[in-house]
Amino acid sequence: MTLIADNFIGFKNSAKGDKTFQSFAPAKNEYLPEKFTQATQEEFDTAIALAEKAFPIFRETSYEQRAKFLDAIADEIMALGDALIERCSAESGLPVARITGERGRTCGQLKLFAQLLRDGWWLDARIDTAQPDRQPLPKSDIRRMLIPLGPVAVYGASNFPLAFSTAGGDTASALAAGCPVIVKSHSSHPGTNALVSSAIAKAAQATGMPEGVFSSVYLNHEHSVKLVENPVIKAVGFTGSRHVGMTLFNAANARPEPIPVYAEMSAINPVVLMENALQTQKEKIAKALSGSVTMGVGQFCTNPGLVLMIESEASKAFIALFAGEFVNTVPGTMLNKNICKAYAHGIDALNGAGATLVAEAATAANADKAEARPSAFSTTASAFLSNKAFTEEVFGPATLFVLCKDAAELHSVLNSLEGQLTATVHAADGDKEALLPVVSIITQKAGRVIYGGYPTGVEVCHSMVHGGPFPSTSNAASTSVGTGAILRFVRPVAFQDFPDDLLPDALKRDNPLNILRLVDGNWTKDKA
Repeated sequence: MTLIADNFIGFKNSAKGDKTFQSFAPAKNEYLPEKFTQATQEEFDTAIALAEKAFPIFRETSYEQRAKFLDAIADEIMALGDALIERCSAESGLPVARITGERGRTCGQLKLFAQLLRDGWWLDARIDTAQPDRQPLPKSDIRRMLIPLGPVAVYGASNFPLAFSTAGGDTASALAAGCPVIVKSHSSHPGTNALVSSAIAKAAQATGMPEGVFSSVYLNHEHSVKLVENPVIKAVGFTGSRHVGMTLFNAANARPEPIPVYAEMSAINPVVLMENALQTQKEKIAKALSGSVTMGVGQFCTNPGLVLMIESEASKAFIALFAGEFVNTVPGTMLNKNICKAYAHGIDALNGAGATLVAEAATAANADKAEARPSAFSTTASAFLSNKAFTEEVFGPATLFVLCKDAAELHSVLNSLEGQLTATVHAADGDKEALLPVVSIITQKAGRVIYGGYPTGVEVCHSMVHGGPFPSTSNAASTSVGTGAILRFVRPVAFQDFPDDLLPDALKRDNPLNILRLVDGNWTKDKA
């Protein structure tokens, strides 16, 4: 399959610039042959102009047309076959099995948003019918629904080259909302981006979407920020580091017209192990927790980077069991050399802060393959509370045990934490009284609280929340996974006393879309 190394500007491929770069295969420690061209100012401006022109057309497409578009994207991605799997695996260092599963998740969420469009309830149509005879004043007919914001900038993520990148959840939810998308491709996997972009462009043309509904560009740092600053862009989806996320957030808020930035940035995802769980489930938890810490070489935003326990004989026995499991883990290739270097720096920081090594993989890492050696540390609650270095995310297969003297110290540690994507508890019979205040605290700290499980692995479904208080995300009211993600790229509009023939179909009296609507306080599909 021919790989297009150009920028995807609407339905055209373009490579007018003279600055090129190559992707790197971390597992093979070599550059891949294709040279990708950074977008010029002219290409950047063209992508923006096309998105602006496409928006008034795309937002008026029927929900069924949009659903067919999303279905077609999923089908075209699957049609890429092994070429996509092989390229993505080479560029990310992730195994074929992982990439195959991620492709399924990517296509599955596209199909899920297509079904959401067909169901229609996401529009949150609310109708309060007129009461002309109401005293002392008549009541108007008011009808409310959600409409798209406008063109959206999406920034590809390094750790999910399919599910959080070119055709990932941000793109799927923005397109479902009726917003054109401009993707800033991640520099670590441009070949993957090229294949997926070609699939999206093909699907757009096959389903009659306007040119400019999707573009994908390779941008330098300056243009990456300019994309957020451009007045045509009305929202941003980002997954990555706190530093870059805040750069985009600050740029968006400095605009004459500030726009929402949905940035997923940083989390250490605490796990609390209660006393009776340690006494009755320690072998099971030790094995599963070790697997969660090292899953995907620890390169999940939900990686359990912090484990909290009250000191006891059971906690000592648990740590010994965990160490026995953990020493049998193996180093793995990270997404790129910079991430590997950052992991090594994080381990050095824990050592420098005085953390005690609990266990590490018996096999040393191979630096030439950008490998990370799984490492687990411990510290006391008092040390944790006095040293901010312990609260920093170490992106990779590492975790830190914090041993607390009593429940009060445990609560102090939890209360000291910044916002998190997840927080997990393991408990058993007899733990309820001690558990309730823990749950109360972590519910305020995290977007998803888990009982008896592990944070790695995020189900794509209607009820999922993949978000949380700052700095886990820049907007705690949103999610980047699940159908709730569409709400990031829409806003409510109320129509007052409009004639029926001028109303959107979702609000018309006869309910031609046959969707569930809130009519005079009751959910119904009846006429209104």
